[in-house]
Amino acid sequence: MYNYISAEQAVKIIESNTRVFVHGSAATPLHLLKALFARKHELQNVELVSITLLGNGLFDDTLAGHFFINSLFVSDCVRGIVDGPHGDYVPVFLSEIPRLFEQGIMSLDVALIHVSPPDAHGYCSLGTSIDIAKAAVKHAKYIIAQVNKQMPRTHGDGVIHVNQINALVEVDEALPEVSYGGKQSDVCQQVGANCASLIEDGATLQMGIGAIPDAVLANLINHKDLGVHTEMFSDGLLPLVEKGVITNKYKKKHQGVIVSGFVAGTRKLYDFVDDNPLVRMLDIAYVNNPAVILQNPKVAAINSALEIDLTGQVCADSIGTYQYSGIGGQVDFMRGAAISPGGKPIIAMNSIAKNGESKIVPFLKNGAGVVTTRGHIHYVVTEYGIASLFGKNLKQRAQALVAIAHPNHREWLDKEVFDRFDR
Repeated sequence: MYNYISAEQAVKIIESNTRVFVHGSAATPLHLLKALFARKHELQNVELVSITLLGNGLFDDTLAGHFFINSLFVSDCVRGIVDGPHGDYVPVFLSEIPRLFEQGIMSLDVALIHVSPPDAHGYCSLGTSIDIAKAAVKHAKYIIAQVNKQMPRTHGDGVIHVNQINALVEVDEALPEVSYGGKQSDVCQQVGANCASLIEDGATLQMGIGAIPDAVLANLINHKDLGVHTEMFSDGLLPLVEKGVITNKYKKKHQGVIVSGFVAGTRKLYDFVDDNPLVRMLDIAYVNNPAVILQNPKVAAINSALEIDLTGQVCADSIGTYQYSGIGGQVDFMRGAAISPGGKPIIAMNSIAKNGESKIVPFLKNGAGVVTTRGHIHYVVTEYGIASLFGKNLKQRAQALVAIAHPNHREWLDKEVFDRFDR
């Protein structure tokens, strides 16, 4: 019924010196990318733009000169390229990325997307990742779709008719999966318990992906009538839905349903969102708009940090000048939660990094990016407690942060506080 072609045929349209959008996260169109990268010796300076991509081993040094990775949120599989001469990072709030496409600031020649098969009326779904893909599809000059039987059909903004697609490539491949359920340490569990103590019944949740967000969710099992309005969620949310903890009863926006921009997790999660009217997948410009977020009650925004200085400046995207991830939606939700009735913006993290260094530091590393400013910060949570910084002066903030730092680093940090404020 539909005219499917091979991936090799489809990507022939892509020429040197063009800009190509790549659908992200669990919707990363790996089949199309493999076909495109097989043409690398025919191409020069093809710019690939995306947020998080999944697909380790696909991006390597052999792409240098042929492709330039211009990342809007750096993921593990492209980090080495982005921090070299053949890639770069665009600092931007997740909520504002669609404007780059809409206003022609980042015009798109081609979009590579990953969709569900068309239904009886010819409509496909962007599936697991609506996020910035909706805007990319609307504004790209040419659209190539990887049509996958294993891509869930999700409700919301991700509907696209086959007539909007220039080339269809049929596949039957498992989606990329990520799982943090088996990586829970005692430290993460304590951070999760401390965060959960801040969250009230009837609150609206926003959380990211990783061990700490999953630990927070695991500690909410005895809460009541929680809602979800988040840029993304993973498998950690499912037990709370199954136990009836998440009802979305008190939300003012989209009451009764879970709102998200994308999902990433295991096949269980993808099956959960498939044709599920409980889940509404919406455009990220809407989901992450603080003016929308604040309309829900008691928004608890749980985000992470790589380090935080003694005044409350949060670095969440880089290790010095090394670009590790991105701004993402952290500031969107930190601000939205702060102005939500009863809202609580929370930075949650282990007190020390894997190498034993303190994540609470006198000064951020040289070249580090400030994602959440000290004007946005309210709560910081580690395994050693909760620091409430809103309304506190610089010295009070420093003292509160030292109190939740790892004991091995408190003496050093105390000396830094004394040298800065009391000497």
